[in-house]
Amino acid sequence: MVAAAAAAERVVAELREACAAPAARLNEVAAAMEAEMRAGLREEGGSKIKMIISYVDNLPTGNEEGFFYALDLGGTNFRVLRVQLAGKETRVAKRESKEVSIPPHLMSGNASELFGFIASALAAFVADEGRNQLFQDKQRELGFTFSFPVRQTSIASGTLIKWTKAFSIDDAVGEDVVAELQTAMEKHGVDMRVSTLINDTVGTLAAGRYNDEDVVIGVILGTGSNAAYVEEASAIPKFEGELPKSGNMVINTEWGNFSSSCLPITEYDQALDDESLNPGEQIFEKLISGMYLGEIVRRVLLKIASQSTLFGKVNHTKLKTRFILRTPDISAMHHDETPDLKIVAEKLAENLKIKDTSLETRKMVVEICDIVTSRSARLAAAGIVGILRKIGRAVPGDERRSVIAIDGGLFEHYAEFRQCLESTLVELLGEEASRSVAVKLTKDGSGLGAALIAAAHSQYQH
Repeated sequence: MVAAAAAAERVVAELREACAAPAARLNEVAAAMEAEMRAGLREEGGSKIKMIISYVDNLPTGNEEGFFYALDLGGTNFRVLRVQLAGKETRVAKRESKEVSIPPHLMSGNASELFGFIASALAAFVADEGRNQLFQDKQRELGFTFSFPVRQTSIASGTLIKWTKAFSIDDAVGEDVVAELQTAMEKHGVDMRVSTLINDTVGTLAAGRYNDEDVVIGVILGTGSNAAYVEEASAIPKFEGELPKSGNMVINTEWGNFSSSCLPITEYDQALDDESLNPGEQIFEKLISGMYLGEIVRRVLLKIASQSTLFGKVNHTKLKTRFILRTPDISAMHHDETPDLKIVAEKLAENLKIKDTSLETRKMVVEICDIVTSRSARLAAAGIVGILRKIGRAVPGDERRSVIAIDGGLFEHYAEFRQCLESTLVELLGEEASRSVAVKLTKDGSGLGAALIAAAHSQYQH
């Protein structure tokens, strides 16, 4: 057993070294992120990160009043929402929503069928308003969150670049998704204007800003990862046309595609990327987001199993199954506070068929979870610091409070990840500057956030 333990310890030591993200390295990552951001703002295609102009130039203030709708389409289900906003005192007075699953045949049919199905659900939802005539002389307004790659052309138009996830509706590619939805709603007799087309990250920024005027960045840390922030419109060389009155512009960074030679990348990340559906793309996301952490840990455990007898006679079938370890499993093991690490034993047995492990072995598994998750949280913090520095926040002489609104299960449910991210921000910004920086869990950017942006851009705003 001694030899087996030594072989396993060697794998862990190599992992620890390859994942190391000391402050000096993270400052390099932040500087590289800032440089890529600048390049992406300079010209279209100038950077690995797209730096998409969202055309959202007004974020909600909390003063908005009235009823607004939102449609959130990003997966096999979509949601429709109706919110009643009642100014600064009450804020969100009422929120109603309905989730609808999309029949599989519509995901690969044609565009008019899919949007027709969505419009009919919206029509039924609108019919529920009751008889209180909310919209006597006004047209209803809807914020549309569409979580697929879009080439945005204005606040309420964008052409679909490609479908992802389980969708493949060829005749929608290259078409304006807002026009498709608007046409379908008119066919179904729904009197509603799609006033804004956004993605969930921009929505998170808006939902955060609605409750706190100092929110300047919105971040998603869930299955995937992305960030959006408020930029000065005059600092975007690629922006064409008249500068907005507000002087601001929300930028959707698409930071998941960031990559740089200063990122701590291991053999496991390399193999995961090679075998992925999009090799060479979304490198930053593959290091930090919830979709991949469990898979990285599985690959480390497989290497230990193939190089030592530490796990005993274990059938490798489960260990070789990609994505069989999910991030919630990693989180459960990482937070195991039982004296004999019972939860770790259960997860190893259930998911990987690794049974009868010693306490030492289980401790080693927790350490692997810690190494992989800490690297993820520290890199996410470095990305945030890159954005803060780009907009001159939390730097010497800046007295303003800067708040980062974060949504996503990784941040919300994985306490070790969240604490590591927060302490790394302090480490990188320094004690003093970090006092004016706060991180806030902000939920439902894709639903509430879309309704709030529709309100902020309402045609009836005074």
